[in-house]
Amino acid sequence: MNPSTRLTFVTAAIALVAAAATLALHRTGHAADAPPSAQSPAQSSSQTAKPALTVNVATPQKTRLTLAVPANGSLHAWQEASVGAEASGWRLAAVHVNVGDRVKRGQVLARFAAELPQADLAQIQAVVAEAEATLAEAAANAQRARELQASGALSAQQINQYLTAERTAQARLEAQRAAVRVQQLRLAQADVRAPDDGVISARSATVGAVVGAGQELFRLIRQGRLEWRAEVPAEQLARVRPGQAARVTPSGGPVLEGRVRMVGPTVDPATRQGLVYVDLPQPGAAKAGMFARGELALGEAEGLTLPQSAVLLRDGFHVVMLVGADGRLSQRKVEVGRRTGERIEITGGLPSDARVVASGGAFLGDGDTVRVVAAAGAKP
Repeated sequence: MNPSTRLTFVTAAIALVAAAATLALHRTGHAADAPPSAQSPAQSSSQTAKPALTVNVATPQKTRLTLAVPANGSLHAWQEASVGAEASGWRLAAVHVNVGDRVKRGQVLARFAAELPQADLAQIQAVVAEAEATLAEAAANAQRARELQASGALSAQQINQYLTAERTAQARLEAQRAAVRVQQLRLAQADVRAPDDGVISARSATVGAVVGAGQELFRLIRQGRLEWRAEVPAEQLARVRPGQAARVTPSGGPVLEGRVRMVGPTVDPATRQGLVYVDLPQPGAAKAGMFARGELALGEAEGLTLPQSAVLLRDGFHVVMLVGADGRLSQRKVEVGRRTGERIEITGGLPSDARVVASGGAFLGDGDTVRVVAAAGAKP
């Protein structure tokens, strides 16, 4: 390469180096003057993160909780009386009540036609009057025989006959009077009366029907009382005692208060469950045959609780949104137990001094940042 050509290459290389240096200096100056928005997305999000929501917090609190055994069962009549006909072959003349009617003890529910027993009674009363006249005559004869006994005007045999006739007339009169009482009782059976206060639950009586003795005409729920027959697992039966309180919720109805009347003496070998009979003295609108859920109260014990609004159900698990010192949230699975009012027991998975979102946690996610405001009555 000749000297002139070499000089040309050196000059070009120096020019390229100078241009590169100028370009680098220009870029450095622009980077230094760039606004914060030109920084990397990671740096920008970490420096400008804002709270997603303002929340109240709550901490677990000790609460007196009722120890209870949950159970399912049906409502039944406490006792159901069968009201039937006592006489046979009588015709029903009137029926005064229907299903659902409340009745009082001794109230007339139905009446049979009583013409025939009334005629029989009148006939027997006539026989009684005849027996009374016979007795009066026999008594007069016997009295005269007693008066003449000392004089010897009558033989001992005659005197004995008069006295025997008097006793016989007296016995016949008593027999006819007893027949009158029987007929009066039969006549009283023409009125079918309620054996107790209660509610008519079934009626088969029909006007004009001729019924036989013992045929059922009505069924009566005594005193209108119902009972809940709760099915309780065998391992829980030993903890249930008569007199314990119970809360029963019929399908579609309000909560009813009751008391355990007795614990069934047997356990179903197929289901391994026993029956507990709970009296419901004031069933309200509940009806026999309804399905009901409830709890049998066994006592009280302390437990850690949170507001029910603080516990969420996600993916089949109970979770709470734990609030960190920097306001960042972390989702925590917890184990829950009994419920009382608006609070729910936390049996595991959460320390006693934890701070959790009291409400609104459904709108938050793991890692969100929140602004904390202590809930009324909650520990900050």
